[in-house]
Amino acid sequence: MTGDPWLRLAPAGGGPVQEHSLRTALLQAHEFGELVVELPTQRPAVLRQTMLAVILDALGRPADEHEWTAWFSQGQWSQEQRDRLDAYLDQHSALFDLFHPEQPFAQVAGLATAKGDTKSAGLIVATTANGNNVPLFASRTEGDTLSLTAAQAAHWLLHAQCWDTAAIKTGAVGDPKAKAGKTTGNPTSPLGQMGVTLPVGRTLFETLLLNLPIGSPPTSADLPQWRRRDPADPHSAGTAQWQERLPEGLLDLWTWQARRIRLFPEMTDEGLRVTRVLVAAGDRMPHTPETEPHTMWRLEPTGARNSKRNKDGNTPPRRPLRMQPGKAAWRGLDAFLALERTSRESGEKTSGFATSKLLDQLGTLAPDLGEDYPLRVELFGIAYGNQSAVIDDMMFDAVPLPLAALEADSDIRSALLEVSEQAEQLATALNHLSADLRRALGAEPVSWDKGQRPGELVLHALDPLVRRLLAGMRGVDDIERIEAGQLAWEQLAWSRSWEIADQLLQAVPVGAFAGRIVSQGEGKPERTHRVPLAEASFLKRRAEILHRAAAARRQPTP
Repeated sequence: MTGDPWLRLAPAGGGPVQEHSLRTALLQAHEFGELVVELPTQRPAVLRQTMLAVILDALGRPADEHEWTAWFSQGQWSQEQRDRLDAYLDQHSALFDLFHPEQPFAQVAGLATAKGDTKSAGLIVATTANGNNVPLFASRTEGDTLSLTAAQAAHWLLHAQCWDTAAIKTGAVGDPKAKAGKTTGNPTSPLGQMGVTLPVGRTLFETLLLNLPIGSPPTSADLPQWRRRDPADPHSAGTAQWQERLPEGLLDLWTWQARRIRLFPEMTDEGLRVTRVLVAAGDRMPHTPETEPHTMWRLEPTGARNSKRNKDGNTPPRRPLRMQPGKAAWRGLDAFLALERTSRESGEKTSGFATSKLLDQLGTLAPDLGEDYPLRVELFGIAYGNQSAVIDDMMFDAVPLPLAALEADSDIRSALLEVSEQAEQLATALNHLSADLRRALGAEPVSWDKGQRPGELVLHALDPLVRRLLAGMRGVDDIERIEAGQLAWEQLAWSRSWEIADQLLQAVPVGAFAGRIVSQGEGKPERTHRVPLAEASFLKRRAEILHRAAAARRQPTP
């Protein structure tokens, strides 16, 4: 894999996508734009388990902000760094061989079941029907033969180590906890337990550095999986035996072997192909460690932290924040911008938020990068169903994020948080309007968990406006320009929200204008629901939410 082309990369200046080797991708990272993958969730899997891990093991990580900035400002690896990366790949090239007879990359040589069973290669392909995991509108069935090239097999192998479903796995010979040919109690692979937050730069080189935490070099116990192959090592990744433990450090975490896998290659008329695989139980983490740099966090209520369950070690003080299907990433700006130094603290019964370590780090580096730096943040997640044994949905989103928003107490940060909150408030106001109109008709409001509510329509309509504002705020440091941007946003949101509200009002039959009187219980006054009252209530609430636009409309025209 170090010399064979298997990574599809787009040139930084534009041009056709081509496959390159790991060596070329690393040494010439400044010449490439982004890693092109078949499925978005493959991107963090490949970056973490190959490129980032190699850089960390070969070069260490910048000791402080000054050293990180020095690396970044070069725009590419120095000759000394290139030489060290080249020497590292030469030294360990055999350990990156996907089909090595003794130490296949990210696999266990000789992994087998008692009966010698194997399964279709579709078992590691998240988009292919297999067992209970049957994607909607899948073009293949479990009975179809799936043939993977070596490059495809490598991508899906890494994807399985990061995102594989939970539940029962095949029991392998040498797994002491396998019973009746099965191993139960397997959690999802580690990235499946969080929402992955990946900073992206202008080139692959910049993306790699944006994802490299500052700090001390790895300890002697912290090794990538390809250097933990000795059967005598209690943490060996080269045997069927697995452990439940916490990672030793970033290298161990990034190359975590959540499954014991073996690919079975065969020569076909089309060349070497992988058609059969074996997937068995792998290492388990009791919880995501706080050293994980690629996730945002939900801070547990202080009451939960002090509970008996927490004292037993089952409730860590912070949990990875997961993506929600159908929810745009910008709607989570309160978590995005909850920097460690200004995180939203949790209360006795309320959760708090903290952003990812990498975004928090970028907040301190913003003055060196320049506030007009075109940072993009990509978010990845998988929603599992039926005891996490099947994949219900795959989520991916990318948002432009002004670096100034990552600085504590910056005006842009406050403005963007306000915009995100305004959008959510408008959605709530539309939902209340819908509920009031239904009551005027004598019907019950739509339940929050059933059907599509009009608030979702307005959020969909506001989505391009918020993204345009996020991109437009890059490099803006003048409070008047920030206010002008917020006013422009509010004026557009004013009209877009009315378009949705007007559709609701136009659909109401004439009889609803007479209204309906509803009793609120003994001793309480009756309440009248009429269309004009519902409309007036919405217009009042919209004016309160979009106060700049409302004030501008009240000003006399010159």
